[in-house]
Amino acid sequence: MSILHRARFTISAAQLSQLPPEGPPEVCFVGRSNAGKSSAINVLTNQRRLAFSSKTPGRTRLINMFGIPDPLEADAQLGYLVDLPGYGYAAVNRQEKQQWDQVLGGYLRTRNSLAGIVLVIDIRRGLTDLDLQLAHWIAPTGRPVLVLLTKADKFAYGKRIQAVAAARKQLKDIGALHALPFSATHRIGIEDATQHIENWISPQFVP
Repeated sequence: MSILHRARFTISAAQLSQLPPEGPPEVCFVGRSNAGKSSAINVLTNQRRLAFSSKTPGRTRLINMFGIPDPLEADAQLGYLVDLPGYGYAAVNRQEKQQWDQVLGGYLRTRNSLAGIVLVIDIRRGLTDLDLQLAHWIAPTGRPVLVLLTKADKFAYGKRIQAVAAARKQLKDIGALHALPFSATHRIGIEDATQHIENWISPQFVP
């Protein structure tokens, strides 16, 4: 069983100051509203409703953390999966958007326990200007990035491969980058994504 299947809800935070103290490695999921972040987290953790997706894009504005218990030490965490607020939804007013961007940017730049970033992109839309801005924001941190091109079942195999190649080319400035097609409904790319995330959180527990 994957260690990700043990994930349990820990806390929702509106501000960085409300997060638990830094320590165990954290893997965050970030992407545009409606790109499929919640579905990706749920299928990777083998749980139906661990992460919630709002019917209204842009509604979820909290950082949600899911702890992975350490099997060798009671009340300790191996690490956390972190669901960051979706970005790029036009119906959010400017003040809310600025506050939102500060929380998102602050977490990505200053959270020392951040071990890896999962960038979620809708394969049908490809990388937007906002996605590229975020990628350039991430690059100086040197943290590894896994790009999940979600809803890959909507494309034929050949078109999926082309989309992955195009994403890698656009994101070439990010050093430690791995991109793959992904589908929660058709279970495409789940094993590859799981292996990357497990290695970031706790290599000693990966077979």
